[in-house]
Amino acid sequence: MAKLSRGKYAQAISDRSGLAFPYREMVTEWNGSFVHNSEFEPKQPQIQPTRFTGDPQGLMNARPARVEPATENLLPGNPLSLTSGSSTVTVTEPAHGRATSDTVVFRNVDGSPGGLVYSLFENSSGFSITVIDTNSYSFDCGSNATVTENSGGMFVTAGPVTLTP
Repeated sequence: MAKLSRGKYAQAISDRSGLAFPYREMVTEWNGSFVHNSEFEPKQPQIQPTRFTGDPQGLMNARPARVEPATENLLPGNPLSLTSGSSTVTVTEPAHGRATSDTVVFRNVDGSPGGLVYSLFENSSGFSITVIDTNSYSFDCGSNATVTENSGGMFVTAGPVTLTP
C-alpha cells in the first residue's frame, strides 16, 4: 500500500472563499464543505429542532383512588356471649372499628346459641349495636336466652346489611 504524503507544504482550496490555505489548517463542516478553520461555521440549532414527542396522555397501569367496599369480617370462634334470662348478646370482634348505632348482620351462625334458634341471629335487616370497647359490642336479639354460654360456631361473620360485590 502506498504511503500518503503528510501535506507539509500542500495547499488546499476553500469551498467557501476559493482561496488557497495550508492543507493542515483545513476542516470539514457539517454540510461536507472543506474550509479553512478561520471560515468554519458550526451548525445552526434551528436547522435541526428538537423532536416533538407530544403531550403525555396517561400513566401505564394507573390505579385510581377508590373507597374500599364494605366486607364481612370473620369473627373468632364462638363469638356470641349470651346470659340466661337476658336478651342482650355480647359479640367479640377484635379491632372492629364500629360505632354505636351501626347496623350489623351476622351470617353462618351454627347451632342454637343460648338455647335460641340460629335463624334469629341471621336477621337480614341486622341489629343496631352498642359499642362496649374496641374488641366487643352488644345488641338486643329480642328473645331471652335459656342458657348462659359462648357460642355461634367457628365461621360466624359480621358485616354490613348489604355487601358490595
